[in-house]
Amino acid sequence: MINQVIIPILLLFANVISTVVIVRFVLGLLVAFNVVDYSNQIVASLIHGLDSILDPMLRPIQRHMPDTGGIDFSPIVLLLLIRIVTIIFSYIGTHLP
Repeated sequence: MINQVIIPILLLFANVISTVVIVRFVLGLLVAFNVVDYSNQIVASLIHGLDSILDPMLRPIQRHMPDTGGIDFSPIVLLLLIRIVTIIFSYIGTHLP
């Protein structure tokens, strides 16, 4: 039961969150290099929506990270944690009866 239903759902959720982190990172780069304008309502609402999804996961990581100037490494840490959890769930999914 757990192999057939819960593990694939958790893996799908991990993949979706990883994709959201990467999309937010790319949008941040596009805004930083003036490829897209933050005053554009669509861009601003997309960034705000992605931030509202990611902030609950990134804030606990940011609290424990040292101050690195202007660079935020918490998305990288989140991606690493998601990858570790994905590996663990994949292992559980293939080795449990």
